[in-house]
Formats: sequence, C-alpha cells, structure tokens
Amino acid sequence: MSRDVELQCRCGKVHGWVRDAAPSTVNRAVCYCNDCQAFLHHLGRADLLDEHGGSDIVQVAPSSMSFDRGSELITAVRLTPKGLYRWYASCCKTPLGNTLTPRLPFVGIVTALFQQAPSARPCDEVFGAPRGGIFGKFAVGEPPPGSVKPNVRLLARTIRTLLGWKLRGKAWPHPFFDRASGHPKHPVTVLSPAERDALRPLCGPRPARG
Repeated sequence: MSRDVELQCRCGKVHGWVRDAAPSTVNRAVCYCNDCQAFLHHLGRADLLDEHGGSDIVQVAPSSMSFDRGSELITAVRLTPKGLYRWYASCCKTPLGNTLTPRLPFVGIVTALFQQAPSARPCDEVFGAPRGGIFGKFAVGEPPPGSVKPNVRLLARTIRTLLGWKLRGKAWPHPFFDRASGHPKHPVTVLSPAERDALRPLCGPRPARG
C-alpha cells in the first residue's frame, strides 16, 4: 500500500512530503561511498552514518517530493565541480536529498529525514528493507557482507526505475531545480580541493576505532 510520507529537518523549519511512497515505487540501499561520508562530516552530521560509515538512502522520483515550509532555508554543496548536488537545510544542517541534474531524475534521501517528522513510521514498513549495500570498499572497518562487489540485481532495478521515471515525466516538478531554466532553485557552493581533501581522513576505508 502506498502512502504520503512526511519529512522534516532536525529543527522543524524545513518540512515537506514524499507522495505515493511504497516499496514498489522507490529504491532503498545503504551507501558506504566516501563522498556520502564526507558530505555528512562536512555538515557535522556524522551521527547519521552507521557504524561502517553507511548512509541509509531512499531514492524517489523528483515529482513525488515537495516542500511546504522552509524552502528559503534550502542550500546545496558539491564536493567537486561535477559532483552530486547535496541539498541540506541550512538552519540545522540536516541533509535533504542528493541529485544530479533533472536529466537523470532521482532524489536520494537519507532516511533520518523521515524519522524526524511528527507522523514518522518505521522506514521498513513504508519503503521496505534496504535492498543491499553499495561501495563497501570505502566502509569503516570490515565491509558489510555483499557490499563490495557490484549488486547486479540492485543496479538493474535502479536503471529500470530511473528509466521509468524519465519516460513518465517524473522529473517535474522538481523540488530543487527550476523547470524553465533547468538551473538550481537554491544556492549551491562547491568545496575547494583543499576543503575536500581535509575530509578524507574522517572517511573510509579505514579500520574501525577500538
């Protein structure tokens, strides 16, 4: 059964919804890549990483996500000039979603964004359990089983889902990009090479702390 799911930043100033959420309409995986780790360390939100440095992410169609409060507080950072747009709430440094351009229509949302909402329900109940882990070679400590080698089934599902969203026009309306210009609606900064390099020692791959 699909449902509308509330989302909210940590302080409550940014609020919105994902419509028609169900295990069949989203992708969910745990990403251990060093960029996802670096982003949360940059925000000072390493508390959202699991013990191996993983981010629990639900991937939704852009048109299913919208904000009804606090959009003026939304901003983004790119770790490199061509990296993902990593959107967050400037008020409390809560991650809101990762995107490329609207030509590849998806928003990857850290599940904590749903758990902070007043009507929060268990993510497994709404989205189904994660379908696997990816980029485990960057994990902190021992990589979780199945996360290092490519997950062919997850990759095939992701390609099929994104292609379906594109063909059905699910890129618009987009929560972070303007349709007329194709440009971001909100401010975007890019880390300098020195700023990006400063985050690397905080991320995997490295042994877990004792």
